[in-house]
Amino acid sequence: MKTEIVTGIMAYGMSGKVFHAPFIDKHPGFKLHAVTERTQKKASADYPGIISYDTIDDLIADEQIELIIINTPNYTHYDYAQKSLKAGKHILVEKPFTATSAEARELFMLAESLGKKIFVYHNRRWDSDCTSIQKVVESGQLGQINEVHYRFDRYRKAIGPKTFKEEPHPASGLLYDLGPHLLDQAISLFGKPKSFYKVLGKHRPGTKVDDYFMIHLAYPDDLNIFLTSSLLVADPQKAFVLNGSAGSFVKGRSDVQEEQLLKGMKLDNPAYGIEPADSKGRLTIMDEEGKPSSTYIDSEKGNYIGLFEAVYQSIVNDVAYPVTEEQIIAQLEILEA
Repeated sequence: MKTEIVTGIMAYGMSGKVFHAPFIDKHPGFKLHAVTERTQKKASADYPGIISYDTIDDLIADEQIELIIINTPNYTHYDYAQKSLKAGKHILVEKPFTATSAEARELFMLAESLGKKIFVYHNRRWDSDCTSIQKVVESGQLGQINEVHYRFDRYRKAIGPKTFKEEPHPASGLLYDLGPHLLDQAISLFGKPKSFYKVLGKHRPGTKVDDYFMIHLAYPDDLNIFLTSSLLVADPQKAFVLNGSAGSFVKGRSDVQEEQLLKGMKLDNPAYGIEPADSKGRLTIMDEEGKPSSTYIDSEKGNYIGLFEAVYQSIVNDVAYPVTEEQIIAQLEILEA
């Protein structure tokens, strides 16, 4: 029985170094085989013996590689995904998967015709925030949920150095940067909305792309979900607010994995993925007399290794990957509208 999936990473910048390589290296079902580094060769210092290709075409041409992680600028995803699939590789693609739903459908059809698998990298499903909210919703303690607010706010007034996010390329701007995260969290838990409404804004001096968005998702039974993100929020409010017929759940955005990984924390550190004790979510339930009672809920442990385990199980044992084609298409139809 096959035990290792030979894997290549298209770019070894922050994304490759922080969000992919440590997990591919740690998971016993993968072999971290190669990366692309166009100029500075740094990967071998972290992973002795790794191959560092000068070009992405060289990486794709490596016949040993079975899975390629596409973590390049958003507007390149479609082209590199198509080339990788035609070269006989499975692919794990960072969000947004593509710029349009038409491109996504084409790639899913191509993968099926070639007997290859597509995985979209929605790591935040394995955040402590997302898993904690899922647990509360599925417990039924909120009753009939009628209103949900998800926010992802930052304060970054200056125009960033990553031109693929700041120039008007396909799939650029805040909507395509953080919108996929919020949409995936909503759609994965509540399904595809029956309708939606979207507002975009440009507020930073000199910006060429949107730096604000609000998406209203309307569901059956008068459930309304609001997804909001801005790059000009000096005092971020609670990131998750859920209101139901029996109570409310409120929580700040507190997953620590990205911060820990950026600081070089190893995945086997007992503190990895554990939120600070003061970041618990607050669950408020109304009793039969209309009196509130609040408790603080311990957060689930965040662990992105769960995503890579899901990829492994899908390739080796044909287990369904939790981020489905239908969910990705629904997300992109909202982003591109």
